[in-house]
Amino acid sequence: MNEHRGHVAILGIFVADTSYRAERQPNMGETILGKGFALGPGGKGSNQAVAVARLGSQVSFISRVGDDAFAKMAREMWVAEGVSPLVESDPDSFTGAAYIFVDDESGDNAIIVVPGAARDVGPEDLERNRSNIESAGIFMTQLETPVEAAKRGLEIARSAGVTTILNPAPAADLDGSILKLCDFLVPNESEAELLTGLKVCDIDGARNAATELRKQGAKSVIVTMGENGALLDDGANATHVPAFSAGDVVETTGAGDCFCGAFAHALNEGGSALDSTKFACAAASISVTRPGTAPSMPRRVEVEHLYNMPPDKVRA
Repeated sequence: MNEHRGHVAILGIFVADTSYRAERQPNMGETILGKGFALGPGGKGSNQAVAVARLGSQVSFISRVGDDAFAKMAREMWVAEGVSPLVESDPDSFTGAAYIFVDDESGDNAIIVVPGAARDVGPEDLERNRSNIESAGIFMTQLETPVEAAKRGLEIARSAGVTTILNPAPAADLDGSILKLCDFLVPNESEAELLTGLKVCDIDGARNAATELRKQGAKSVIVTMGENGALLDDGANATHVPAFSAGDVVETTGAGDCFCGAFAHALNEGGSALDSTKFACAAASISVTRPGTAPSMPRRVEVEHLYNMPPDKVRA
């Protein structure tokens, strides 16, 4: 995996992550003491862009932010990470933020996202950046921007022969017209359940959901399953890819974004769908050993080291 087919273009949002660690979430009307707090860069699309950049692919990021301290944080971070921002500033709005509860024992999370200026991203933003999308090797988006914007980006990419990836998060109902634009649909277990109405709690459930999503129009489906790895259904085979073990789990918040970014990077370098899924599992396994979202994204040398180790040494 060393020949780039073009850059990776990503549509999504940036938010400032406000992360709170505690033994549990408070009940309504209750106040509890927490064990930690952090403020840092986040947003699914921005996190994915950082993951791609750290792994060595060129990446552009399409979004909107406000004109405030969080926007300054975003732009400084993109410069430092090597992300090319195609981002409009809206002085009449604000840059988004996220509340993230992190279970101090398990590292699992619950999140509330307020997109801010990015909620106004529309098809016109994609038209304005049409040439960037059309010249990309990969176009990837999620559902934190309005669905009509994501759909227009997928349409532009598909018409230009650009490989398309949709990470349908946060979970939402999608019709076949969007799924048919997806070369790769990458839901987690809960998102796969919402899209299919099928229970996804094990590998067989993931396989059934992937089959259904392909029937609805997606060309290939990857169901991510946390510590259980991922299930790739490319239409010819449904293959379970085990997770890797890279150390103790600290926080799982950025794992899905890391997986998507690493998958896009590996695919952009000419990797097969299966090899790219394995590479993404290795990257995500490293990310959960660190706190934060964008800051948890691993470097290429780390992922390649884990990916190339003997399976009996690394897999959970």
